[in-house]
Amino acid sequence: MVAVDNATAAILLSRPVSSHDETLSRLAFFLSRSLAEEGVGDEVFDTLEDVLGDRAQPAPPRRVHRSDDLLLRLGLPLPQRRHQEKATPMLPEEALRISDRFRRATTHLMQVVPHRVAMYPTEELRLLISLGDEQPAPDQAVAHLRRFALAVLAVIDLMGDDA
Repeated sequence: MVAVDNATAAILLSRPVSSHDETLSRLAFFLSRSLAEEGVGDEVFDTLEDVLGDRAQPAPPRRVHRSDDLLLRLGLPLPQRRHQEKATPMLPEEALRISDRFRRATTHLMQVVPHRVAMYPTEELRLLISLGDEQPAPDQAVAHLRRFALAVLAVIDLMGDDA
């Protein structure tokens, strides 16, 4: 982006504007290409890292049973326990913030994707839109945001965005 002083802006704004359809369509094409070259912002990648990366919500600590020590000393295998503790739910404000960021990214991707891919990814974008419309329960927020993040990442991969 370039900063322009007031005198230069006045000169540029006083120039005649074309009303020819061909000129306007070329201008629209180049503006859309410029938008497409911007790609995806760092904010989206930071959010993807928050949801999917190492800093994501940690797994709950493993529950230790008293009999485990005895079984290990005797050389016996530990039993497979079916009870799994759930991870602590995400704060509603945090989930809302991340979800809003992914929705904005979806809107941006809908505008950029047609200019960055050879074949329009209909199913991937349909999934993004449907995930953006969902309102998960608070205990399902983490799983929903992970699905949303994976869908955003799939579209970014299709675009070949290297950011």
